[in-house]
Amino acid sequence: MAESGRAARGGTRVLGRALSFSEPSPALEIGGGGRTAAEVRVLVINTGGTIGMVPRSEGLAPEANKLAGALAKIPILHDATYAKETKLYSRLALGDDSLVLPLSKENKRIIYTIIELSPLLDSANMTPADWGKIAKCLETNYEKHDGFVILHGTDTMAYTASALSFMCENLGKTIILTGSQVPIYELRNDGRSNLLGSLLIAGQFVIPEVCLYFYNKLYRGNRVTKVDAESFNAFSSPNLPPLANAEVDITINWETVWRSNTTKKFEVHTNMNCNVGLLRIFPGITTAAVKAFLQSPVEGVVLETYGSGNAPNNQDLLEELKKATDRNIVILNCTQCLRGSVSLVYATGKTLMDAGVIPGADMTPEAALAKLAYVLGKPQLSLAEKRKMLNENLRGEITVVPIGTRITLKDSKFIQGISKYLCISRKEELEAVRDALTPALACAAAKTGDLDALKALQNMGGNLSSGDYDGRTPLHVASCEGNLELVTYLLESGATVYAKDRFGATPLMNAIKFRHPDVISLLRKTGAHLSSQELVNVGTELCSLAFNGDIDGLTAWHLAGVNLNQRGYDGNTPFHVAKKMGNVEVITFLKSIS
Repeated sequence: MAESGRAARGGTRVLGRALSFSEPSPALEIGGGGRTAAEVRVLVINTGGTIGMVPRSEGLAPEANKLAGALAKIPILHDATYAKETKLYSRLALGDDSLVLPLSKENKRIIYTIIELSPLLDSANMTPADWGKIAKCLETNYEKHDGFVILHGTDTMAYTASALSFMCENLGKTIILTGSQVPIYELRNDGRSNLLGSLLIAGQFVIPEVCLYFYNKLYRGNRVTKVDAESFNAFSSPNLPPLANAEVDITINWETVWRSNTTKKFEVHTNMNCNVGLLRIFPGITTAAVKAFLQSPVEGVVLETYGSGNAPNNQDLLEELKKATDRNIVILNCTQCLRGSVSLVYATGKTLMDAGVIPGADMTPEAALAKLAYVLGKPQLSLAEKRKMLNENLRGEITVVPIGTRITLKDSKFIQGISKYLCISRKEELEAVRDALTPALACAAAKTGDLDALKALQNMGGNLSSGDYDGRTPLHVASCEGNLELVTYLLESGATVYAKDRFGATPLMNAIKFRHPDVISLLRKTGAHLSSQELVNVGTELCSLAFNGDIDGLTAWHLAGVNLNQRGYDGNTPFHVAKKMGNVEVITFLKSIS
């Protein structure tokens, strides 16, 4: 989509040389089609697990400070030639634990840094305290990286994925857990493909979820369960199809991707209530056993019942459950079946609800336990608020049937006309037409401020985070135009502030370029920040603005969180430049924000 007239005239002059915000950063290499290869940063957090284990006399065990060195010797996981020729380590101030993948088909260079938690753990030893360490590590490094990969043992990976999905609030970047059934150091293993696939997805796509990648499939983290201890295909997502399939190409099922639909900033919640547990109903279970399980300090229980949420119609047992809920113990009902959902079809299921047990829909036991620990770990909420929260779909952990009539593809006369011209009628073909047209139509609607058109596209299942031929999303365009209403709608509809166009520009950079302070403030509130690529030569740009007395431009950069004391190519700061030019207004402004 073409930019507005203002965009075409964008750019400033620095000591006789014209600079434009639309210029890409200095090219380090050229990919296919003459396009500059973009560098993206991914953080790998190694928590332990089979993927990095080595044989010991007592069996396989994790070994610290070994993984990065081993991966550096594997060509598909580290391009040593590129790192050497571009002086990658000195240029980006990277340490020995940073590696770079070969150029991807999407024309990107994924630079990844490995950090290790101490001590490294067999995942059987993982605890909620360790979940907190991982979450804090994500929070500390959130703005420094484009995506995250967590190496983890398979035994409790589903629990950790579920827990992190709730602990990471207002998530806007991709977090992927992966590991392997066989150590990566062995000749025949699944660790290399799992790590490579995770890095490629985390570095090239903005999927704002905590995910799990295994055996060429990307799953929603709180929907998986481990189903096989010996197969490379170890995980299943019984009630939700994969978010992505990595076969000849990586195909993302964008309609399935969960989005936070908020203008709040990313943060982590680490206060998980540990007084929760799983109680599995079985034939002949005694009332005494249930009563013993429900004693203090238990505050929450996931009750694993038969079929669609049924338990024995035992009045003594039901009475114990009722007494527990009366003592404010929260009980969440989940089915023992891999597939299906808790419902009120049978009388035995309804009696549980009458006893105060909350239906858990189609949540996995792992997700239900994590959700219970998360909700009960919010002391500011009342019991009624906690029970209500447990019924809500917080992170896509349950299947929600849409209420009301959704506009279908066949309701769109525009889509109908194109489909008739192309002689297509199958649902899959109609969806392909929609997906091909949505980026251009949505960007055009954002350009003209047509909110109704955006709503119609979304109601037809269109992805409002998809990019046009230049990678520009509707949020990029709305940010250029300074349309606060559209920007707000897009953010509340799940549009990501971290999308980059083919020049590496984010919506925040577009808002800075056209000096829209309200949009900049909203994007920042949502967690937007400039990437390392966008901050190249920012000192020179700031000096140029000071030279020209452009206070609006300086204000835009300041609102975006940029330090205005950065030096230009000649070593001067904006303040030095303003002082030499005798520009009192700029000097006063710079002093006021220092």
